[in-house]
Amino acid sequence: MSRRNLLVGLLAIPPVTLLGFPFSLPKSKPLLGGPLPPLGQPAPDFTLSTNTGNGTLSLADFRGQWVVLYFYPKDFTSGCTLEAQRFQRDFRQYQSRNTQVLGISADDVDTHAQFCDAEGLQFPLLADVDGAVSRRYGSWLAPLSLRNTFVVDPQGILQAQFIAVSPVTHSAEVLARLDSLQLASLQRS
Repeated sequence: MSRRNLLVGLLAIPPVTLLGFPFSLPKSKPLLGGPLPPLGQPAPDFTLSTNTGNGTLSLADFRGQWVVLYFYPKDFTSGCTLEAQRFQRDFRQYQSRNTQVLGISADDVDTHAQFCDAEGLQFPLLADVDGAVSRRYGSWLAPLSLRNTFVVDPQGILQAQFIAVSPVTHSAEVLARLDSLQLASLQRS
């Protein structure tokens, strides 16, 4: 169980008595990792070092296509490896939906390159070594990024967020949500 899920579970406990004194939890539960960027607003832009291309990528580089930003704790760990494998397994489906997948963690570029080589990943991994971008997306619990995902539309607007995801089913959930977002976008046009 993740620390975030544990904390959320503890915060859901009704008022209790602690050492004989009434104790109640605050009505608003602070989010572990910080505030999330609001849906329907421009996604926080960034430029980070990467293991591919010219060495850096910016969110703005992908205007005109959908972007899946997935934050994850650490390369070469079991859950993160499984999540990356699922995104890679479904990568052609993302491409057919005009969607770029970007993985973000606090690992450095060299570790990302080794991870991509070991797992055959064809999408970029971005090095958020100081957690600055993870913080802007409410996804930082020093020294690691939290397992959260965000979907950004071709105009750079944040359209969906997935918090504390399950690596096993996550890519399929993102694809299903992406389909519904793209259908809604077509119906509005």
